[in-house]
Amino acid sequence: MKWPTIFVLLSICSQAAAQDIEVSVFSATSKSVILRWTRVYGANSYKVIAAPQNSPGNPVGYAVFGPHTVMGTINSLSPNIMYTFTVAALDNAQEILNIGTIDSSSAPEVMDPILTVKSKDSKTFIVSFSLKTGATSYIIRLQNPNRFIREYIVSSSPAEIESLDPYTEYSLSIMSVNSGGQSQPSSPVTAKTVLPPPQLSASSPSNDSITVSWAPVANAVQYSLSLYKFGWNTTFIKHNTSSTNWIVSGLDMGSVYVIKGFAWDPEGRQGEDSQYINQMTRPAMPSIANVSMVMNNGLAGISVSWERDEGVFGSLQYHVMSDQNLTCNSTSSSCILAPVGCGEVHTVRVSTSNEAGPSDQSGPMVFITSPCPPQSLAVVESTEGSCTLTWDTVTHVDSYTAFIKRGDGAEESCNTTSRSCTYNCTCGHTYLMSVMAFNQAGSSPEGQVLNDTTLLCCPEGVSISAVSTDTFEITWTVSRGAELYQTRAAESSEVILCNDTAPVCALSDLSCDSSYSVVVTPCNDISGCNRACKAHTQITAPCMPMNLMLTQRNSSCFSVSWTPNNRLAIYTVTASGDDGTRTCNTDGNSCDITDLPCGSNFEVSVIATSPAGLGLPSYSELLETATCDDLQNRLRRNNVRIFQVPEASEGGNMAEFIKELLHKVLKLPSLTDIKIERAHCSPPFTPHRDPTAPQDASSGGWSHLPAPAPVGICHSYSSFAVADWTGPCCPVDQVVDQVTLAMSNVSWSPAKGAHTFITSLTSTRGHARCHTMDSHCLMGCITCGTNYTVTMEAISHSGRRSNCSYEGFSSSACCPSGVRLYGMAHSSLRVHWRGAGSSHSYVTELVGSRNNYTCTASPGESSCDVPNIQCGDVYTVVVTPLTPEGSKVLFCAQRIYSVSCAGSNLGTVIYRGKRSVD
Repeated sequence: MKWPTIFVLLSICSQAAAQDIEVSVFSATSKSVILRWTRVYGANSYKVIAAPQNSPGNPVGYAVFGPHTVMGTINSLSPNIMYTFTVAALDNAQEILNIGTIDSSSAPEVMDPILTVKSKDSKTFIVSFSLKTGATSYIIRLQNPNRFIREYIVSSSPAEIESLDPYTEYSLSIMSVNSGGQSQPSSPVTAKTVLPPPQLSASSPSNDSITVSWAPVANAVQYSLSLYKFGWNTTFIKHNTSSTNWIVSGLDMGSVYVIKGFAWDPEGRQGEDSQYINQMTRPAMPSIANVSMVMNNGLAGISVSWERDEGVFGSLQYHVMSDQNLTCNSTSSSCILAPVGCGEVHTVRVSTSNEAGPSDQSGPMVFITSPCPPQSLAVVESTEGSCTLTWDTVTHVDSYTAFIKRGDGAEESCNTTSRSCTYNCTCGHTYLMSVMAFNQAGSSPEGQVLNDTTLLCCPEGVSISAVSTDTFEITWTVSRGAELYQTRAAESSEVILCNDTAPVCALSDLSCDSSYSVVVTPCNDISGCNRACKAHTQITAPCMPMNLMLTQRNSSCFSVSWTPNNRLAIYTVTASGDDGTRTCNTDGNSCDITDLPCGSNFEVSVIATSPAGLGLPSYSELLETATCDDLQNRLRRNNVRIFQVPEASEGGNMAEFIKELLHKVLKLPSLTDIKIERAHCSPPFTPHRDPTAPQDASSGGWSHLPAPAPVGICHSYSSFAVADWTGPCCPVDQVVDQVTLAMSNVSWSPAKGAHTFITSLTSTRGHARCHTMDSHCLMGCITCGTNYTVTMEAISHSGRRSNCSYEGFSSSACCPSGVRLYGMAHSSLRVHWRGAGSSHSYVTELVGSRNNYTCTASPGESSCDVPNIQCGDVYTVVVTPLTPEGSKVLFCAQRIYSVSCAGSNLGTVIYRGKRSVD
């Protein structure tokens, strides 16, 4: 053989020749290689030589190609051997024009047939094959029934072939690949992909079941499904079916289940598994634990709570509903149905829901809301000190509680199942009463508040005293809540009324020796007057004895008589003179004064005494004891007084002597206009004054009567007669002071000759009068806002009178009535009243423990507002009219109110009674 020589030659030549031919491997198999080279100009042929790379001097084959060939195959190669391929361009003389080389390997040896083909899923094969030494990769060739060929390059076994069609038969072969190329395909094998997975969907129709459904899978003859509870990691249920749905029951409520399935083909092969799907069963039906009433944002609501199942998976939403069209939702264990009204009947149910849907509704629970507040509150005073509060029946009520709050802060309550409650009620108190109804849901909301004022307490400690013979002063302790007292004194023929704000009253100008029934009646604007107060009987002082007569029984005894004008009285006759005082007592109408010395002068008066006290003394009569008995009695009957003086007295000084005697001895107050005549023992006439005869200027009121025949006259004495004297003087000063709203005190200065006084206050609206021996007088029944005329009669011992007039008196303005306090907006109070007239301004004073307030109303107005009142305090309120000079009337009643707080605003204003005028 000449191959070595040729090879060496080519080798040498290749080292010397230019390397102009470019050689590349087009393809290679395990036994051949197809080379490609560039054309060489002038070449007559191309010679390709293949030699192992590790033994270049030992060619294993060659091939010659024509001048126009640029690609050729060299055969007889061994698989998977690295060769050096030389391409030489030869001319006609077989000389080498150019040469090129390339190192390349032959392809690997033909693969054995594929060992196994398994379906990983409906679109993926897992192909297993034997590996070949020297192969760097492998090519798996697939051909579908449509002869469409697809090749997949893999690096090892087993290999996954993806993106196949489900349930499709494929022909598969394999080729090995190295740097030189690929082997021939192996013998083919066939394999079919499995069925695709069913597309599962699930739902939970109830809290213990799941329904699984899917679309039919083509070519499937049966389906297998499995279900297990999440977290258990074990199969719970398996199921085979030829239908396309599966209902699983008996599951745990509110639990998550994992479901998968696959289809079976006609060949009995299991199809691809579906994806796992999670399905939650519906939650368990809630069990209502508690239903109660609550307040929510100022509205009444029903709070519903239930037992929460902490073992369920996922979040739960609870839904509460009432048959009264109320609903609420919650993720916790309670929620509130609002708003609800009082006395409503609700049927409440609760359901819960999760991703699977709602549970069944709980069993109904009937709940009755708190009852409505009782209405039509009324009070009946059943017995003294006991009152009964009544109200209308309220439905759905188990019991009632009545709250009674007295104006002074005392509180009382009572529980009952009836619709009335009896409590202790004290006279003269204001009570705030409310009733709350109760049932299992709680108490009713705040309802009607009844403001009731009990009948005023009758005044206690009533004391009646006679401050003068015709005047009673009545005093009593303050009656709680009274704003006005009406004092009534009734006698058989007259009734005297007196209204005043103070606990004192004077009743004047009463009839003497009369029994009066005196009743003090408390009144106010709210409860009116308590007409049930008991009467007190008081007898006035006895009457003054009238028509006093003196009758001489003998030289030392005179009988004194008078007209009887008292029912039960002891009369005391008093004769006072130079020789002392003589008295006698009797319960009749006459009495004898004895042991009178002759020639003495006595002033005689009578006074009556009864259990009611002393009356006024009678007008006095003058008694003289003398020998001229007939003349003296006759002159005395004609109102002529006889004085006997010593005959030796000087005539020129006789008048002055008599005046001095009258003034110093007889204590006569006025000595003017005294007419004195000289009387002889046997005069032809005796001067005297006839008190009933008209006076004329010529006679001076004197008449001349024939004197009776004297018997034992004179006895060496001379007699002088005093004909007349003037009446008493009027007091110079007189003052009227108003003591209370209806009582005044009149006082005056001393007056000469006056022994008693009759003082009168007279107006078109009534009058007051008193008769007294004092220099002052307490007069009641004065009417407010009235102008009075003030007059007086001064009366001497003997009954002579002087009429006196003084400046008029105006009583104070009337106090307003119906004073009320009302809470207004912005922490202000409105004070309202009823005025007695429109000509006065009014000032309102509120005195509290921390702050004092005032406001003024102009004439004609009947209210004023007080801003920025401090709540939570008790205020004394008085509304008084102002005089034209701007001073306040001092006799108006003070009322007490408490003002509570409601948050930062004023709350309830409660009338707590009246404070008497100090």
